[in-house]
Amino acid sequence: MPQPPDLYRVLQVIPEAEPEVIQAAYRALARKYHPDLGGSEAQMAMLNTAWETLRDEAERARYDQLRKEAAAQMTEAARYVVRPPTAASTPAAGSAPSHARSGTVLDFGRYAGFSIAELGRSDPDYLEWLARTPAGRRLQSEIESVLAVSRPGARSEPPRSYRSRRR
Repeated sequence: MPQPPDLYRVLQVIPEAEPEVIQAAYRALARKYHPDLGGSEAQMAMLNTAWETLRDEAERARYDQLRKEAAAQMTEAARYVVRPPTAASTPAAGSAPSHARSGTVLDFGRYAGFSIAELGRSDPDYLEWLARTPAGRRLQSEIESVLAVSRPGARSEPPRSYRSRRR
């Protein structure tokens, strides 16, 4: 069952708005959305419902109490929502357990949460690419030492950055 719209949003006012502000908002929106002036009957009916409820002090207080209770129920229900694990919280197949991590742990990109050493075992090509990017420059020496271990006999010299290449 769809949730009914928030009457304050219908009138485009804040819940703490003075009665005069609510009335002014209703009148302005009624001029804009009245069916005789190009609006739709559905929009006008929604405006009338909001105005009927919020213009009366007792009805408004009752509505505010219902809103408060609904918000509390939503907050309570949100505590029990099971969220699927994210890529950062789920280790890749064959990766080391989180307690065995060593070195710098990435806090960005598709491998956020992985250490440089883990990436050396699972995706050394990504590490080579990372060493050439601006984000990876600060990690270059650690990346080079991990790549030297994971790919013995590969390159003995570190990869040159794109700025140091000869043209």
